[in-house]
Amino acid sequence: MSDSTRKRDTIGFAAFLALCLAVSAVGSAVTSSSVGTWYQTLAKPAFNPPNWIFAPVWTALYFMMAVAGWRVWRRDGLRQARWALSLFVLQLALNLSWSILFFGLRSIGAALIEIALLLLAILATTVLFWQRDRLAGMLFIPYAGWVAFATVLNGALWRLN
Repeated sequence: MSDSTRKRDTIGFAAFLALCLAVSAVGSAVTSSSVGTWYQTLAKPAFNPPNWIFAPVWTALYFMMAVAGWRVWRRDGLRQARWALSLFVLQLALNLSWSILFFGLRSIGAALIEIALLLLAILATTVLFWQRDRLAGMLFIPYAGWVAFATVLNGALWRLN
């Protein structure tokens, strides 16, 4: 591998990681505005995880998203992987939108509709990534599973509140 290729790959990975961490940081800022107040007042189902689990899970998921996106970009470039990477950016935007709807606007019902769209976008991204790079697709599977669980949890919160 040449030095220029190594440098390009490093800069590319840093860009994907920065994008994912930026979404994480904004989502976390929105979440923190309500998690210790409004969220605590909600009736929760028995399967609601403890609050401490969310930060490490999301940190790992955002890192895996960055690696997956970077692998697809590195393999095929922006032009050839346009649809896959466009879905990647769309699912990130939907991910952030959910935090805004649920924690920022405290709209559990709107967040439920939105998270269903997010899950579809994640599944579509997983398929397109899998077709281009199996490991990239596999890196999205835990994310899809977590968001599927979060969709069920969001539905239960909507029903209970």
